[in-house]
Amino acid sequence: MKLLVFGQTGQVAQELARRLPVDVTARFLSRAEAELMSPGACRAAVLAADCDAVVNAAAWTAVDRAEAEEAAATVVNGASVGAMARACAERSLPFLQVSTDYVFDGSGVSPFAPGDPVGPLGAYGRSKLLGERLTAEAGGHWLVLRTSWVVSAFGTNFVKTMLRLGREREVLRVVCDQVGGPTPAAAIADALVVAARAMVAGAPGGVHHFAGAPDASWADLARAVMAGARLAARIEEIPTEAYPTPARRPRNSRMDCSDFEREFGVPRPDWRAGLDEILKELQA
Repeated sequence: MKLLVFGQTGQVAQELARRLPVDVTARFLSRAEAELMSPGACRAAVLAADCDAVVNAAAWTAVDRAEAEEAAATVVNGASVGAMARACAERSLPFLQVSTDYVFDGSGVSPFAPGDPVGPLGAYGRSKLLGERLTAEAGGHWLVLRTSWVVSAFGTNFVKTMLRLGREREVLRVVCDQVGGPTPAAAIADALVVAARAMVAGAPGGVHHFAGAPDASWADLARAVMAGARLAARIEEIPTEAYPTPARRPRNSRMDCSDFEREFGVPRPDWRAGLDEILKELQA
């Protein structure tokens, strides 16, 4: 199987690059090859590619900055995604789009199912939801994989931030009333390969959820980082209101991933095992 992957330096793209099975090859597009601010360039890249499926692992992920630059975030996460999806539909290529729990409003405590009503709280969520809608409207063979709280040894993420702060401070104040599924980028990469292979063979797509288990708060994850890295910093739990940010965060990011496991045979990954591997790599 040959994949065309939008993205080269993000967490999921980097894990894909080093975890591809021996019978899968991939071309990873940099921004120089497909500028995400140009829907036309993204369309042209798909139309010219020699591939069996297309994966979009690239996105505007600066959640707070999106509040001030929503127009740009909307092009990257919305219009350009739609251009990719339409080009894939023209060529009858499966298109796999990585999305986010931020399309929901975070209300309640029950896990969100793929078909539940959406209601993003901010610009980032709105831009990602537009990408989902344009993908579906393209009418091709597509899959939207919503995930949450992505962590890895690459890029900027919560685990790496906690490691840095845990070495500098005695006490870390971390939000305790936002709950979700931390998800290793490695597990997302593996899940995308499984789904792409199945879709190339004719499996249906649709909207699916894929997030780590068990559900945890940011404070829970921070404590796990301190324990795994053998750092002495104490975690002080605080409410969301005590840590204001430009973009509102959903308090409930729990997601029902049972449909994805049933359709593709991939269960929710244990983020604790994934965290152990990340910490080993970062400390090597």
